[in-house]
Amino acid sequence: MVELRIFDFACHDLFGSLVENFSAELASNCFGASKVIIAERDPIKFLAGFLAAVEAKCQVFLCNPDWGNNEWRQVLNLVQPDIIWGKKLDTQHSSTPFASTRGTRARRWLLSTQHSALSTQHSALIMIPTGGSAGKVKFCVHTWETLVASVRGFTEYFQVSQVNSLCLLPLYHVSGLMQFVRAFTTGGKLSICNFKQLVSGEVPDIDPSGFFISLVPTQLQRFLQDSQLTIWLSKFDTVLLGGAPAWDELLEKARYHQIRLAPTYGMTETASQIVTLKPDDFLRGKRGCGKVLPHARVSICDGKVCVESESLFLGYYGDNDNSNNFKIDDVGYFDEQGYLYIIGRDSSKIITGGENVYPEELEAAIRETQMVNDVCVVGIADKYWGQAVTAVYVPKYANTSTFAIETILKYGLSKYKIPKYWAPVSVIPRNLQGKVNRDEILKIAVECLSEAGKTPTRQGV
Repeated sequence: MVELRIFDFACHDLFGSLVENFSAELASNCFGASKVIIAERDPIKFLAGFLAAVEAKCQVFLCNPDWGNNEWRQVLNLVQPDIIWGKKLDTQHSSTPFASTRGTRARRWLLSTQHSALSTQHSALIMIPTGGSAGKVKFCVHTWETLVASVRGFTEYFQVSQVNSLCLLPLYHVSGLMQFVRAFTTGGKLSICNFKQLVSGEVPDIDPSGFFISLVPTQLQRFLQDSQLTIWLSKFDTVLLGGAPAWDELLEKARYHQIRLAPTYGMTETASQIVTLKPDDFLRGKRGCGKVLPHARVSICDGKVCVESESLFLGYYGDNDNSNNFKIDDVGYFDEQGYLYIIGRDSSKIITGGENVYPEELEAAIRETQMVNDVCVVGIADKYWGQAVTAVYVPKYANTSTFAIETILKYGLSKYKIPKYWAPVSVIPRNLQGKVNRDEILKIAVECLSEAGKTPTRQGV
């Protein structure tokens, strides 16, 4: 049985009994490579179920309990699970969720983990969800070996033998799961916290200097809005930042407060980061994504990022692509020192009047005017321009003037990159990782401009 010692708000006996309960349920209800969905809200139950299913060599599907009916319909039709833990669903599928009847749950856990070797022969398939920005749920197929390969690259790159992490991200997401795997396989500690509770003042009792912490840009922004949290964050030796592109203003503010930031580049398909900028480089003013971790090989093929890695996924669940070479939609380049820079996503590229506009570049320029709180740039189909560059933005001030923003942009950008349309909104919808659903933003932009009588002549969206 996997050994996991739990301190602080839970005890080892409780966790051990949970793992045994899950294992017993698998033994009595499932046969062979059973399909197990884990959608537990309680992180201790999530980890117990995950370890039990991995040891039983099941097909393990990590799921978000807060998905809506549309996402769950997609998942159930795709997976046809044998058992579901943590989510009661009225469906035609077999569902025997693990029900919790305990009234009070711990809000934080400090886990001291001890590595227990899992069999590498006929290992479990671990399906980690990825939806990109379009809202369609896909699962990247990983194994224990691909996840551990990512850990090896991480520990070698940062020159650490034991990884302690403060986890504020969901465990069903690769960025949360890998924090557990790093701690588990290196004998480190994992402190699991609720982000909202942390920013409200419930700071965990740990020594930040001995822990990694992983954030997405919107979380970092929230930290930097609170002076006490900013000071606390500056005590961490390494603050990993990923999930979505960070804007220059945010990075400069972190650098000003001496936050030891390590911007990362990676994805679910690569079992998290494959390129990272080390904190010392960041504080010296270096930009970009950093250098490639030892377990990966990254090249630029026809302008796009290509990856070969031991941590690379086996393919998407339901597909038969097991290629060990993964060509990513990102357009990028290496500088002469071997640092990777990402220009933007090829699929989000806007072609207006025959010119290419990458939204990420324009969004960064708009943020630098310091006249918006948030922004997302999309292209609306237009019969004259092909696509009309449109900025959906959250004004910073009541009297924020788009004319003033455009005036500033003219000094640093080509004329064709300046938005033809501006759509003010109160908030830009982002997921927990800070990623924007650009299809949803496109709809918001069309509706907003239509109400203002500014909708461009369209041939479709």
